[in-house]
Amino acid sequence: MPVFNYIALSPEGKKTKGILEADNERHVRKQLRDNHMVSLSIEQSHGKNSHLVSAKANKTFLFQKNISTKDLALFTRQLATLIQAGLPLDEALTAVSEQTQKASSKSIILAVRNGVLEGKTLSESFALYPRVFDTLFCSMVASGESSGDLGEVLIRLAEYIEKRQQLKQRALIALLYPGILSVVAIAIVAALLAFVVPKIISQFNTLNQNLPLATQWLIFISDTIKNDGLYILLTILLPIILIKMAIRNEILKYKIHHFLLYLPGLGKVVLGLNIARFTRTLSILLSSGVPLLEALHISARVLNNLCLQAAIKNAAEQVHEGHSLNRALADTAYFPPIMIYMIANGEKSGELSQMLERVADNQDKEFEMLMAMALGLFEPILILVMGAIVLFIVSAVLLPIFELNTLI
Repeated sequence: MPVFNYIALSPEGKKTKGILEADNERHVRKQLRDNHMVSLSIEQSHGKNSHLVSAKANKTFLFQKNISTKDLALFTRQLATLIQAGLPLDEALTAVSEQTQKASSKSIILAVRNGVLEGKTLSESFALYPRVFDTLFCSMVASGESSGDLGEVLIRLAEYIEKRQQLKQRALIALLYPGILSVVAIAIVAALLAFVVPKIISQFNTLNQNLPLATQWLIFISDTIKNDGLYILLTILLPIILIKMAIRNEILKYKIHHFLLYLPGLGKVVLGLNIARFTRTLSILLSSGVPLLEALHISARVLNNLCLQAAIKNAAEQVHEGHSLNRALADTAYFPPIMIYMIANGEKSGELSQMLERVADNQDKEFEMLMAMALGLFEPILILVMGAIVLFIVSAVLLPIFELNTLI
């Protein structure tokens, strides 16, 4: 069926772009009217194959945000349900595209369907859009196609994406409160020092006496923030900008990642998150029938830390040489002994994927405990720091008054 690119006005009056399959332009206009949209322009994608459609979809995604993790998980689960219900693959993709409201997502799904109709496998069609469907996604789909259990593999993949999103959301929610609290506290102190304190301190300028040391320091800090606040802010932001520029260099990025792993407190969190991601990814790949060596290389790519990536690749080489997975991972010196022990038991019992899933669950629980502990310590520490700052300001303001009363 021909594919048409359209530009139309939504019921809210916004200009939208998208791709529709139809017999002709008249059919496209009818579909748009049924969706309460007014067509502005309709253009058929030329050619007998979908190369132009794929290029159009890729171009669309270059200038728009990638499909969200939530939408990707929903698409994967819907497709799995329809395939398990016995619907042909092209019809399942068409049905999912009709349920999708976002034009960019619909264009990708229809382009994937066109690839399938041309004779490509589903994994090959997904691989045309690496910004949406990563190596892990495509490898699992390919494994499901080869094993004939595509629906079940897609269900596992949807669950994996959902778990990853839930962990990210929990981390963001946990960091939101202390982040807002810190910003508000810093803003209040800065406002006090820049606007309130100078008006109070100015009353002491008429006194012909030496001010207490605390008051002198308060005046100095207040004047500095008031006169050079912008430069101080730039000085704070400059190292952050320099670090972001530095991590573009692979060597410097590797050194920074190595430093993070051994940083007290933070290093344990970084290591735990990466281990959880690695073990969960490896578990789902192995349970989907992906060979161990290939699964190790794919799992290494999902890690954020370059040091751990290199360690997993070295472990994969040892496995290729005939070593067991638990020994190869133990040689990296990054993984905790309990994890190595569980993997060794999994290899002996033939339940490696289940053991890896347990390791990932344990790491997630440990991360949540560390976050809870850190947040539990952060609030009283922030209160103490704010109390000390307020005490310093109040003391610096009151001391000259007390000295003046003594003189009188």
